[in-house]
Amino acid sequence: MAIRMDNVGIVVADLTAAIDFFTDLGLELENRMTIEGEWSGRVTGVAGQRVEIAMLRTPDGHGKLELSRYLEPDVIADHRQAPVNALGYLRVMFELDDLDATLVRLADRGATLVGEVVNYENVYRLCYVRGPEGILLGLAQYIG
Repeated sequence: MAIRMDNVGIVVADLTAAIDFFTDLGLELENRMTIEGEWSGRVTGVAGQRVEIAMLRTPDGHGKLELSRYLEPDVIADHRQAPVNALGYLRVMFELDDLDATLVRLADRGATLVGEVVNYENVYRLCYVRGPEGILLGLAQYIG
């Protein structure tokens, strides 16, 4: 059986700010649209939903990120400031070519370093950052 991961989804309150942040990271906006209708509620189990989504892809075309902003119904829980040891969604990890330049670019968008940049066994430089709305990202630069 063949399997591949298509995308990771993140619900946000400010879709435009999240798109800007992830395009600054290096993802490319593929499309932005509103999803609604009886069929969509049957898929998600949320009847009567209206959701504005944006699909972004990595430049290599192998990974996608779906950002969603619920217009209806109201969001019922907020996990944006959960610590890294909380159950459930942890983070999305991106490998990139220049960690330092990326951190500067993302800081201009309000991203903050969670801990520090570390050297993992002379193979990767790694860190976690919090982006818009507290979204937790892992960033890695291959050095080995």
